[in-house]
Amino acid sequence: MTALTWNETLALNNAQMGRTHEEFVGLLAAAAAALPGPDAALLQAFDLLTLHTVEHFAQEDRWMAATGFAPANCHAYQHQAVLAVMQECVNRARGADGQGGDFEPLRLAVDELALWFPQHAQSMDAALAQHLASLQFDPATGECARALPAEAQAGCGGSSCS
Repeated sequence: MTALTWNETLALNNAQMGRTHEEFVGLLAAAAAALPGPDAALLQAFDLLTLHTVEHFAQEDRWMAATGFAPANCHAYQHQAVLAVMQECVNRARGADGQGGDFEPLRLAVDELALWFPQHAQSMDAALAQHLASLQFDPATGECARALPAEAQAGCGGSSCS
């Protein structure tokens, strides 16, 4: 089992993003703690994580849309892919496929998310946080104090992605 604990490298110098990331890590830790317990407790913990992740990713996607990212950017695509996997894990655990509850994908997803999230936060989210800061973006109002980029960003906003 891969444990993920909150640390400041996930805050990214953006207060709202940092709070959201800390909540994600806490919910993921709760799901990890539920792994050895009853399936129902694990499903409940993962459900809460998934519900949080829907809003977490939607918030970042709104920020990208408001600050000059193209609708088809790779950061938003990664959000869509990860969320689709999480939702599929929940569906399989619930037996939505008619085959009964299959918890193995959900159990694997807890570990995989613990490996994926720090990389995502420290690359794509860090680039987004830097982009928001460069525009003096106010998450509360959705307003930028500086002009948006002339061309929409198709990548994640990081130096390794265009």
